[in-house]
Amino acid sequence: MDGVPRVPAQRRPETVAPLQFSLLGPVRAWRGGDPLPTGSPQQRALLAALLLRQGRTATAAELIDGIWGEEPPSQALAALRTYASRLRKILDPDSLVSEAGGYAIRCTADALDLAVAEELWTEAEKARATGDLCQARALINKLLGLWDGEPLAHVPGPYADTQRTRIVEWRLQILETRLDMDLEQGCHAEAVSELTALTAAHPLRERLRELLMLALYRSGRQAEALAVYDDTRRLLTEELGVDPRQGLSDLHQRILRADPLLAEPAAPLAQPAAAPAHPAQLPATVADFTGRGAFVSELSDVLASAEGQVMAVSAVAGIGGVGKTTLAVHVAHAARVHFPDGQLYVDLQGSGPRVAEPQAVLGAFLRALGTADAAIPETLQERSALFRSVLDGRRVLVLLDNARDAAQVRPLLPGTAGCAALVTSRHRMVDLAGAHLVDLDVMSPEEALQLFTRIVGEERVASEREAALDVVAACGFLPLAIRIAASRLAARRTWTVSVLAAKLADERRRLDELQAGDLAVKAPSELGSGQLEPPQARAFRLPGRAAGPDISLAAPAAILDLPEEKAEDLLESLVDASLLESAAPGRYRYHDLVRLYARSCAERDEQPPSERGAALSRLLDFYLATAAQVYAIERPGDRLVDHLSPTEREGLRFATRSQAVDWLFAEAGCLLACVQQSADGAMLRRAADLLMAAVDLAESRVDARRYEATARTVVEAAHIAGDALAEGRARTFLAHVLSLAGEFHRSDDEARLAYELGRMAADPVPLGRVPNQRGIIALYEHRYEEAQAHLRGAIEAFRADANRPGEASAVCNLSRVQLELDQIDSAVELALEGVRIYAELDSVLRIANAQYALGVALTRAGRSTEALAQLSNALATFRESRQSLWLGMAHYRMAEAHLAAGRHAQASAHAEQALALQDIGGDWRRANVLTVLGRALSAVGMSVRAAACWREALDLYTELGSPEADEVRGLLSPATAA
Repeated sequence: MDGVPRVPAQRRPETVAPLQFSLLGPVRAWRGGDPLPTGSPQQRALLAALLLRQGRTATAAELIDGIWGEEPPSQALAALRTYASRLRKILDPDSLVSEAGGYAIRCTADALDLAVAEELWTEAEKARATGDLCQARALINKLLGLWDGEPLAHVPGPYADTQRTRIVEWRLQILETRLDMDLEQGCHAEAVSELTALTAAHPLRERLRELLMLALYRSGRQAEALAVYDDTRRLLTEELGVDPRQGLSDLHQRILRADPLLAEPAAPLAQPAAAPAHPAQLPATVADFTGRGAFVSELSDVLASAEGQVMAVSAVAGIGGVGKTTLAVHVAHAARVHFPDGQLYVDLQGSGPRVAEPQAVLGAFLRALGTADAAIPETLQERSALFRSVLDGRRVLVLLDNARDAAQVRPLLPGTAGCAALVTSRHRMVDLAGAHLVDLDVMSPEEALQLFTRIVGEERVASEREAALDVVAACGFLPLAIRIAASRLAARRTWTVSVLAAKLADERRRLDELQAGDLAVKAPSELGSGQLEPPQARAFRLPGRAAGPDISLAAPAAILDLPEEKAEDLLESLVDASLLESAAPGRYRYHDLVRLYARSCAERDEQPPSERGAALSRLLDFYLATAAQVYAIERPGDRLVDHLSPTEREGLRFATRSQAVDWLFAEAGCLLACVQQSADGAMLRRAADLLMAAVDLAESRVDARRYEATARTVVEAAHIAGDALAEGRARTFLAHVLSLAGEFHRSDDEARLAYELGRMAADPVPLGRVPNQRGIIALYEHRYEEAQAHLRGAIEAFRADANRPGEASAVCNLSRVQLELDQIDSAVELALEGVRIYAELDSVLRIANAQYALGVALTRAGRSTEALAQLSNALATFRESRQSLWLGMAHYRMAEAHLAAGRHAQASAHAEQALALQDIGGDWRRANVLTVLGRALSAVGMSVRAAACWREALDLYTELGSPEADEVRGLLSPATAA
């Protein structure tokens, strides 16, 4: 005993878990998350009737009439009391109360899903009224997420029937409102799929048809939009004997005359979580900005004039290092008050070997302005037009930094008054129509000394004014050079200004670079790097040889052959010296001129000279070893990694598949640049191997064009070098990327050459992959016997190499051929074999390809439910793996499966989603999707729109010379006759 007196334990009141009720689906009740029994259908009808009144009392007579209607049973009142008693026991006495000869359920508003939905709707209407469409859409999407099927499902009685109809109609009105806002915000491509399904389900609802017409028109599908009207008019005449309402007819006329007001949304899409509606992208202005007063006033006046009648464009030109960007950013910040709708910024990389593509820049700008990815068109002209439309009526400043020429700038310019563009470039843009040109020269001696003083400090400069003037003169009065020199002095308290001046006076450190015309290009880097310690200087020189747009920490660590921690210390010291930029945590970037200087330093100073090549070899080793890790994670058991060239360095290790995929896509530009740079001499074969290991960049379609260009570089280099192994491998993967783009003839030509080279080199990589690839091409071109021969050869080659994933791939492709030969059972069995092999290997991505093949075979076998299950699994994996081509193809095959099962609305929805992905593997695949979409639309009575889809498909097939054109002509014949 502890001596503490014992007292009776106090009984604590039990906490009763709150009740929750659902009407937007089956009528259900929960307590604390646990489902409660709601009894017979009539008992659920009583519960629903009371919940629908939301706390108001219902009399017994009202309830009897609502549950049984005009012919209640003789014991209806007794039955009602029994149901009420049972519900009271299930719920609790305080919830279901008896009063005034009737009943009521008392619960909080958030306990009933219908009440929550009504509150969300009220808030959404308020948000829309204030112009906050993003918030309104978010609230409506949350509201719609409360539905769980048919409201009041399986609840009998006239009252339930009436309320069910009311709720269903309310949901349709909400959907129409949400879709209307989608179109207001430019989400027309995304809306087409949903609207197609809704119009199929509710063919007489004219508002949905109107929204569909507008969405199709804004998606560039005018013929289909007009076809919707024709289908609607015919349907209304046949079913109701009436004409379309005036609003629909007016829209039809506006589409016919291509009313320009229809071509643009009322408001740009806002996605604040990912892209703010008012972008503020300007880089930070420097705190010690000095001088340039006349230029600041001149540019500020021009930008302020944007509020008047014309769009303002100012182009600042000058030599490298003269401070163009610093001036432009400073002026832009000062002018922000004139541009309340946002400021956009981009470095156009005009001084580098690979300038920023206007098409990619416009995509980034549109996303920053709130445009959804799916709403961003593919071509440069379309993106430029959409960009100008989004900016219409807004006041936005666009800062285009480091432009190469006027041709790069023109598509990026706003088109209306109220907006302005500020451009910097080394070249005077005399061919940029209407631009206000400013030539920026070096600083005056007074300005240069003032900048130096502000950085170093008045106290240190005051006593050594002459030495300070010597420093800025040695810098050529270039702001970048002055900033580097002053920053180094400021960071070294033991140095005097005279010490710095003496160092800069040494002609061995700067005269070589101070040639006529080269002063601004090289002097700033000379001044900065000349004072580095030997390890710092090496860290400055060697990573500059890498050709990528930037570089992540692990890559320069490999180049320098140092641990990452040591490499990071050196690189950060270079950032402090303004010789390197910190692009993001763990990523670094050279200014393009500084990179050139770093390379010249490496050519001049790196000893022995072989170390320059060794540094790039280490980088290639690092990328190859890491990309091989990613490939092995994505494709367990694939023998390709065993055939890659050995590397002397280990790559990165990844804990999860998603980390591996993230790394590959983050490093895409660097990887492909490394392949191109290394396609020579002793590194040629490893360059070809890195191309193979990074094949996901092609299959994702994200970097497909650059991947193709890189593959061609390796092919040409290997051909010149007479390296059959490297050339065969590069041609194998060039054939693959061409096939993914739908260029089957070119792909087959490359594959044929690759196979011969593989035989010469006895290389198992093309010997298995090429017949597999050629079998796919033969399948697409309806050469089925040839396809079968190729694929059986591929299976033999893969088996000889013990490459189980390769065998599974060829088996799945052979399944597709068997389908075309009407060997349905064999096709299903082959696809199942592919699934089994990939499952044994635990290959997440590749099993999705097998499930895709199995889904196609099961569809042809008439087993659509099983087919859709396989295709749904594959689709989820493709989405997670960023395989946009296969994601689109999975939607296409799901459309086929739904069509075969007679679910035409679902078929059209999946076909629309495939088309919305834009790049689905070339025109042939697009035509396939359009054909299926037309079949689905025709089945739901939209014959005119179906014909529009088929006509577009026919045009594509005809241009490609595809035999599918005859099938589509057959589909069009009755449609045309009708």
